[in-house]
Amino acid sequence: MAVYAIADLHLPARQKPMDIFGDHWKDHFQRISADWRARVKPEDLVLLPGDLSWAMRLEEALEDLESIGALPGTKLLLRGNHDYWWSSIGRVRRALPENMYALQNDSVLLGGRLYAGSRGWTLPGPEQTEDDRKIYERERMRLEMSLKHARRLSQDAPITVMLHYPPLTEEEPGFSDILEAYGVCDCVYGHLHGPAIYGAVRGVRGTVRYHQVSCDGLDFKLYALYPDIDDPTTGEV
Repeated sequence: MAVYAIADLHLPARQKPMDIFGDHWKDHFQRISADWRARVKPEDLVLLPGDLSWAMRLEEALEDLESIGALPGTKLLLRGNHDYWWSSIGRVRRALPENMYALQNDSVLLGGRLYAGSRGWTLPGPEQTEDDRKIYERERMRLEMSLKHARRLSQDAPITVMLHYPPLTEEEPGFSDILEAYGVCDCVYGHLHGPAIYGAVRGVRGTVRYHQVSCDGLDFKLYALYPDIDDPTTGEV
């Protein structure tokens, strides 16, 4: 089983074409879909760490979720800061196509590997307001809840974490202490766009390997996190 990742699909929900952010976004989901169909097999897994749809309500997001669900493989979803349609987790899970899972304060064991995660938030620093600090601390608690759930499922299986926001910067350790405390192997994240993508932390820091997977930083192709022998593409930039 190969495992891929891609974040920030920002599907239009019939209301917001992404090429308003630049010509490189023109027909972006068609390009993602073509790459997806060419590489992903039915037994593979695709991680989607947030910002899936511009929809404001779950009913408005169904078309976008069905478009993702129609693509090959199993999909694992995480909420991003623009996923306003993501209501109670029970309603979200009931609405998902059969081959899609949603994480929230818990984890799943797929193909011998644990998957956990949380949305994350703005890291400590000059731009973090008091309200941001409270949300950041709550997200730390939610990430730890997810990882505790993972360790209840298995004490031995390797853990991969999805976050939407960057988990750390070169100056700020952010969520990295929690990731290391629970023995996380890999962390994938999105949220960043444009020039910010290229200053993102990638590779091994401490004991965790970090992967930035915003779709526009990947030329709208899937990132091969754990590639199949038949797909050596890494998708790294």
